[in-house]
Amino acid sequence: MNNLLIIEKDFKNINFSEKPIKIADYEDCTFNNCNFSNLDISSFSFTDCKFINCDLSMVKVKNTSFKEVTFSECKLLGVLFNECDEFLLSFTFTQCNISYASFIKLKLKKHIFYKCTLNQVDFSYADLYEVKFIECDLSNAIFNNTNLSKADFRTAINYSLDPENNKIKKAKFSLLNVSGLLGKYDVDIES
Repeated sequence: MNNLLIIEKDFKNINFSEKPIKIADYEDCTFNNCNFSNLDISSFSFTDCKFINCDLSMVKVKNTSFKEVTFSECKLLGVLFNECDEFLLSFTFTQCNISYASFIKLKLKKHIFYKCTLNQVDFSYADLYEVKFIECDLSNAIFNNTNLSKADFRTAINYSLDPENNKIKKAKFSLLNVSGLLGKYDVDIES
């Protein structure tokens, strides 16, 4: 890319819908309490960046590059991550609301979702090998032909997935929440 390169800059309390963000490649930047909602950040590049308490709801991310990016306490409602540039795609989510987002067909091996709300997120055909869903709410999340091998659901809640329609070899589940694997059988489970 021939974008402007912005390195080690801190952006704080900026509403980018009022003050547009520059089309650039951002490296080692921190975005704190910034509003990106409904913006088109397609083809931007973020490497080793941190987003803290930002609103990125409904951003357009077609061909956007996220490499070693962390999102902490952010709103990412309705983001179509499956449209991102997949080359070296790597991010971590901590205490984020990622509801209504899409990760269809993405390779997210060993990614971490920590204390996130993932309501109605679509993980269809994704490779979630060794992904950790630590204390996450997966209400109505879609797992369809998803590779969940060695994924960790032990502290996740409200998930429902069909073991016959997903790869779950060596995935980890807690006895308390194992009912999420049996939903299609319409059985009553008592403790």
